[in-house]
Amino acid sequence: MRILAIDTALEACAAAVLDTARGEIVARESIAMARGHAEALMPLIDRVMAEAGGGFDAIDRFAVTVGPGSFTGLRVGIAAARGLALAANKPAVGLTTLAAFAAPLIAEDDTLPVVAAIDARHEHVYLQVFGPGGRTLVPPRVSSLRDALRAATTSRGARLIGTGAAMLAAAWPTGEKPPRSVEQRGAPDIDWIAQLGAAASEDADPPKPLYLKPPDAQPQEAALIARR
Repeated sequence: MRILAIDTALEACAAAVLDTARGEIVARESIAMARGHAEALMPLIDRVMAEAGGGFDAIDRFAVTVGPGSFTGLRVGIAAARGLALAANKPAVGLTTLAAFAAPLIAEDDTLPVVAAIDARHEHVYLQVFGPGGRTLVPPRVSSLRDALRAATTSRGARLIGTGAAMLAAAWPTGEKPPRSVEQRGAPDIDWIAQLGAAASEDADPPKPLYLKPPDAQPQEAALIARR
């Protein structure tokens, strides 16, 4: 099976092709960026597909990160994955950025807890806590920094990862056992998004954004035109 993985949820524009029969990533590209995903994504996918060979007809499944993350970035990646899947008449699966962040640490040692955290701004984080065997202890949620620390410190010896990892570590309560490791990353590894995409079940519904909170920018009510 061949999987085309796409990620535009956070601070990267990335794509990769995983060939499960060969047991390897046959093509990948990731560009660090906070903005401009819409312009960069399709040319990047074209380059990755050219390197992988076989064309879109050879892709058996499309995988894409659905959030939490940038409101604009999420829509870019999901629209691309859904459009390509529809054109190729192949399934598309959605994966959370939090699970993608945690995956390599769980694969490395699934006996230790993992706290995946994404900076949600204004002293809040998107959070998910994984326990032994990768079992979810705290499901994806947006939490204040205080509540996130409470959840994180409950898991003794936790490993922190994500765009909010350093923020959690800096605010770690005095007297609590410090995190075992802190990995500040701007985006999950595209290779692991492909691996998760291969293992995911095919949902009936197409991938859709996982926002967890409303956008910071809201229309001003005073500027709305009154309906008659």
